[in-house]
Amino acid sequence: MNRKVVVTGTGCVSGLGVGTAANWTRAVTGQGAIRPIERVIWQDEPDFTIRGMAAWIAPEMLAAAMPARDLRKLGLLDDFSRFALIAADEAVRMAGIDGHPALAERTAVVIGCGSNGNALVDAAFERLYARKTRRFHPQTIPASMISVPASHVAMMLGVHGPTLVLASACASSSHALGEAMRMVREGRVDVAIAGGTEACITLGAWFAWNSLGVLAPDTCRPFSTGRKGMVLGEGAAMLVLESEAHALARGATILGELAGYGATSDAGQMTAPDQRTVEAAIRLALADAGIGAETPALVSAHGTGTELNDACEAAALRAVYGDRMADNLVIATKSAHGHLIGASGALQFALGLRALAEGRAPPVLGHVAADPACAIPLALAPTPIAHDVLVANAFAFGGLNAVLVGRRY
Repeated sequence: MNRKVVVTGTGCVSGLGVGTAANWTRAVTGQGAIRPIERVIWQDEPDFTIRGMAAWIAPEMLAAAMPARDLRKLGLLDDFSRFALIAADEAVRMAGIDGHPALAERTAVVIGCGSNGNALVDAAFERLYARKTRRFHPQTIPASMISVPASHVAMMLGVHGPTLVLASACASSSHALGEAMRMVREGRVDVAIAGGTEACITLGAWFAWNSLGVLAPDTCRPFSTGRKGMVLGEGAAMLVLESEAHALARGATILGELAGYGATSDAGQMTAPDQRTVEAAIRLALADAGIGAETPALVSAHGTGTELNDACEAAALRAVYGDRMADNLVIATKSAHGHLIGASGALQFALGLRALAEGRAPPVLGHVAADPACAIPLALAPTPIAHDVLVANAFAFGGLNAVLVGRRY
């Protein structure tokens, strides 16, 4: 089977806000979420404070957004599960499929995560190493496993089909959407609830990321001179994917099409990208969608704001599109919502589909001046567009590349 796969619902939660509408409105109007953060973890240990720039979610915003469902059976929740539940709840309600018979047996849940329940692991290790106690919350393990957001979403919605988490660092949710698309396309399921979630603005993760030397002290400036690195974000994005026939049969509103997916591995260096395999992923995704490089596209760039990644991605795009690169337009929404690690690809794809549908491209924020090494056509202001094709890139540590192609429906 080779069924057309469409998107009928989206759910988003990030530093930009709760809900797809809030995320889209702030992104397209250039209202970024990157701002100072100061979280004191232990009052008597001032050195152990999360302090810097991040696109973080205020705790009160999260508490008010939890689904109005009976979630008692889910037990202990880390934020990466909370984010996934909020986004999945919005997506299925938008799709009008909540309670539909297809959820029981003919639906998959596929979620991408870059890491596990960081907050719960931190709490357990703090009790062990700082307090010297061996007594943990009894649900520490089941609530912090990397697979648990998918389990929690399935439990909330009553899904009994294939349910799993894919972990490929910053490409996790793009891989999740691509593999879920294939499940629907091949007829293994009729519906897939797919996307990503990440909650890594925690004490241990924060200091580990800082030790890596890739976090910007000011803001995320994709493809700009003066860029100094990435900025951490947190949140989730979930999409409801269906076969076109299934969506039309139940009278669903179709938001766009997930038409192609390409994945490659650099098999090279852990943190340095490889232009050759990045190009290959883009070409594979376009070929999978049956779209040539002569077709103008809105490109949602991986665009982390790091020196190596941005230059490599720009060079790969120029290599794939050649003289036709000028017909494209490049957006980089991490400059607004930060880098959600495993959840970034899904959020960027959801925002990109919205851009196609509305005919508007969100601006790249933080841009200072053009970098000759990153000579690509950037949307530096909210820009009217008439593109029908979206190319969404995700390139992860370990050389794990995933590219999605969407179409305006």
